[in-house]
Amino acid sequence: MEVIDLRGVPCPTNFVKARLPLELIDSGEVIEFLLDDGEPIKNVSRSFKAEGEKLLDLVERENYYLLRLEKAV
Repeated sequence: MEVIDLRGVPCPTNFVKARLPLELIDSGEVIEFLLDDGEPIKNVSRSFKAEGEKLLDLVERENYYLLRLEKAV
């Protein structure tokens, strides 16, 4: 499973950078993103939901969040 570290990347650049590797995987595959608290985690997760991606997990870690999603069909 691929892990994309977007900590320190500001909005909306973090969503653009998250979208690119998602386009490279097949439907049904799982990918993880590391995101900062605040606007980054809110905006990226909301944008993926709006696009129909399946959010599997959102885990708060020390100083960041781990967002796990499955690419939609």
